[in-house]
Amino acid sequence: MWITVPFILLFILYALLLFFYRKSWQQMPEVEVEERYSPQTSISVIIAARNEEKNIANCLFSVLEQHFDPQLFEVIVVDDHSEDHTAEIVNRLCTIYSNLSCINLKAQENIIAYKKKAITTGINKAKGKLIVTTDADCIVPENWLKNIAAFYENKKLVFIAAPVVIAPGKGLVKLFQSLDFLSLQGITGASVFAQFHTMCNGANLAYEKKVFEEVNGFDGVDTIASGDDMLLMHKVFLKYPDKVQYLKSKAAIVQTAPANNWAEFFNQRIRWASKAGKYDDKRIFWVLLLVYLFNLSFLIIFITAFFVGEFWMYLISLLLLKTLYELFFMIPVAKFFNKETQLWWFPLMQPLHILYTITAGLLGSITTYTWKGRKVK
Repeated sequence: MWITVPFILLFILYALLLFFYRKSWQQMPEVEVEERYSPQTSISVIIAARNEEKNIANCLFSVLEQHFDPQLFEVIVVDDHSEDHTAEIVNRLCTIYSNLSCINLKAQENIIAYKKKAITTGINKAKGKLIVTTDADCIVPENWLKNIAAFYENKKLVFIAAPVVIAPGKGLVKLFQSLDFLSLQGITGASVFAQFHTMCNGANLAYEKKVFEEVNGFDGVDTIASGDDMLLMHKVFLKYPDKVQYLKSKAAIVQTAPANNWAEFFNQRIRWASKAGKYDDKRIFWVLLLVYLFNLSFLIIFITAFFVGEFWMYLISLLLLKTLYELFFMIPVAKFFNKETQLWWFPLMQPLHILYTITAGLLGSITTYTWKGRKVK
């Protein structure tokens, strides 16, 4: 039937996109740093924190106990008006670690992008040549900074996107997040390696301080609440397209805490989706539009099937093909992150993933969300 032609075309484009991502991911070499390698780059780790009393200590212990010369790195925590004991915990640790400091973000009116303000405040105080960011609910591996610094020095880069994975957890919502995050990381690595579009995660980023200043930091995107990672990345990419890369190293994988429930998860994803229309890198906009329309087609076919019975066959066939092609892409990514066993659950997550993609994409463009106790439009 002619009415199925748009759905078939969407599937073909989607399948080609997945093939491209898989090929790029596999072509990207995995980075390994020799144990005797001794980086010389000075680093400032910036952590913006708000109401993170449950996570901040473990995060800081993992960062401060790096296998990296403590004379070469500092850790700056910028407390974003926490209403709990976050600042107190950090200040206590400051008495133990001489390379740790805490800055309290000053109260200002008409701020929308609080995290961008916190990061900028930290960078202004930073002494290091290379800025490295992570989040207060993350745990970093012991050779994290060594691998980032070595990659930076050997490749002469100005911006590095690095791998992030959801920390292990029990329950459907955490398993779903882990699988979803794996796909996002695979796309991130593949797209950055191929220079197809910019993509990254602020839980594991590195960039030169002087380059941050050259592109005027977050100026021009400081009216957008989120996007401290990808919006900055694109500004840097426009100036240094050949000096932006993805660090594919198992020794640099950062673990980030999952959302505890479905409400938190959807709120987070709505926040992420809210910046889709704000990307200056329109290449990723068209990719997101393709993915959204392809998932939306399943809902359209599902509704149509109640009136045209043969559409049930189209629905089942398309769902099966979608699952197979996505698994084809996901298998090498899951292997890198040591998450292969989770792929057994992947087919069962398909209906939920389709609904989540449609819902989060729609709500991200029309509704508000709550972030760290603040309501954002």
